[in-house]
Amino acid sequence: MSNQNFLEILRKSFQNPLPGHKKADAYRKKLDDLFPVKANEFTKQSAVLIMLYPGKKGLKFPLILRPQYDGKHGGQVSLPGGKKELVDESLERTAIRETQEEIGIKALDLEILGAMTEVFIPVSNFVVQPYVAYLPYKPQFFPDEREVDKLLNFNLNDLILQEDGHQKNKIINNQEILLKGFICENQFIWGATALILSEFQDLLIDR
Repeated sequence: MSNQNFLEILRKSFQNPLPGHKKADAYRKKLDDLFPVKANEFTKQSAVLIMLYPGKKGLKFPLILRPQYDGKHGGQVSLPGGKKELVDESLERTAIRETQEEIGIKALDLEILGAMTEVFIPVSNFVVQPYVAYLPYKPQFFPDEREVDKLLNFNLNDLILQEDGHQKNKIINNQEILLKGFICENQFIWGATALILSEFQDLLIDR
């Protein structure tokens, strides 16, 4: 199937009800039990982007390995994105602006294909709205060194092949917890990013 045919099918998929996070709910509950915070008036809005682009072996999308720091998400793998600012007229604009700032792509060349189910992150009290977009060429990346320790590129076929995911024990809040996620370039992807990719995976498999 050509990229254009695939993208057209993907666009139409967003017109149907989204799969949601049912497949990952059991693992997400383990994390939520450690951080029993609910969305409230102090919850901040943010957005991230699954930015598809053509590669030699099919479509890919970039991920970011965050630098190690004292914050809640230091050293984790995430999708490009960030907090909504006053200059953003929408969360879609937030996702595009933050992606441009973090990895240096040309925002004007992006086509938004659709929006995924939002994710609440209790540990940092953020609601994240994921979007899926397409860039019609392989970009030259210019990562922001302050926000990006390493840029990873996830092949879409590899994401589909990891249908059952991967498991890893991690120490969180002094408790060992078994997490489910994905592997990209030897990095374990877990938490909110894994939830988003799990729903995207379901969308791809069910299309």
